[in-house]
Amino acid sequence: MEILYTHVAGLDVHKKTVVACCRTPGPTGQPRKETRTFSTMTADLLALSAWLTSLEITHVVMESTGEFWKPLYNLLEASFVVLVVNAQHVKQVPGRKTDVKDADWLAELLAHGLLRGSFIPPLPQRDLRDLTRQRTNLVRERATVVNRLHKVLEWANLKLASVATNIVGVSARAMLEAIVEGHGDAAALAELAQGRMRSKRTALEQALTGRVRDHHRFLIAKHLIHIDFLDEQIAEFDAQILEHIAAQTPAPVPPDAPAPLTDAAGVVISDGRAASEIVPLTWEEAVIIWDEVPGIGRRVAEQLVAEIGTDMSRFPSAAHLASWARLAPGNNQSAGKHFSGKTGRGNQWLRSALIQAAHAAVKVKESYLAAFYHRLVGRRGKKRAIVAVAHKLLTIAYTLLQKRERYQEPGATYWDERRKEELVHRMRNRIERLGYTVQVEPVAVAA
Repeated sequence: MEILYTHVAGLDVHKKTVVACCRTPGPTGQPRKETRTFSTMTADLLALSAWLTSLEITHVVMESTGEFWKPLYNLLEASFVVLVVNAQHVKQVPGRKTDVKDADWLAELLAHGLLRGSFIPPLPQRDLRDLTRQRTNLVRERATVVNRLHKVLEWANLKLASVATNIVGVSARAMLEAIVEGHGDAAALAELAQGRMRSKRTALEQALTGRVRDHHRFLIAKHLIHIDFLDEQIAEFDAQILEHIAAQTPAPVPPDAPAPLTDAAGVVISDGRAASEIVPLTWEEAVIIWDEVPGIGRRVAEQLVAEIGTDMSRFPSAAHLASWARLAPGNNQSAGKHFSGKTGRGNQWLRSALIQAAHAAVKVKESYLAAFYHRLVGRRGKKRAIVAVAHKLLTIAYTLLQKRERYQEPGATYWDERRKEELVHRMRNRIERLGYTVQVEPVAVAA
């Protein structure tokens, strides 16, 4: 088999050690292999990098083992072509399961060009990923604490959640703080309601009549303090993410290049010029494009930019991007039989964000995505229909980012308009089978 890379190294990464196998041309034409083991301390990893440089290694490969590959990648990416491969794609030959043979096998596969590296975004995008993912964790933790607070209220016979949609909203928060301070008069507590909640004072008085003990007051107080802390943390992450996005500037453009066309929001408009003549899409512009798609808010848009980036050229097509995100049906058939079509395991942060956006998008009345969902849900079920909507969102965003266009709502009748004659014919036949005569005429459009 042809050798594509002559100076390669395979790394078998563990928590405390790294086994490196270097493969270089030997004096007789046969590959020469040299193996060493290094600690994962920074000084030893720098020694590993120096050793690879001394052997004139050009390409390095390692498996994506938990978080352990990241320190190595940080130190090696500037000096070598580093491939991080999926361990499932590099299954070991039976009987060759040792650290040294693992590294040797990786180096041999890399030399013959049989490995495909995973997508590792550049450093600024990796930093944005860290920020958006931690913010997502904080939002999830806040929801968990709110659920715990709900549990305490139920134990105290307080049915506040049955009346108030948000038990940590302005009105509900004022009532809970009064309960913590020792106030037990349900009528007085109900009077703390504000805005539209005041119309529910009678129901609130019944809901706030419970059996509250000091034990419950202590738990409620601590949960409220925890929620306030998480709100403060989320706000700080919001500010840091905004600052990080604003700090990213596009790549330099030749001085004689024509200025790109932009709309009122500052998003570059595609005007038919070659891609090399257009200023690269900035993160803020990509967030604006994502944000205008139904179901996607600012936070979700920031997370999607962090996970995918703005350069769509790394994905040959929208279908390739959907497959990478594991939002496309699985392809598993043999001997004419179709087996499981599960989407498979992929980027859980990207998938969860798109699924969340899909749930919001299908609730937008008279919209294209809602109509698309209702076309599928009857015969495919809710879960598969939601995944299909998430796939559609990703496909739409890919096209918009690639063409630098803004989202245009096709409307709920888009699918009917595409097959208008077929739909009219079928509906007319159904009515005629019931014993009626049907005459179809177009409605005159008012001048």
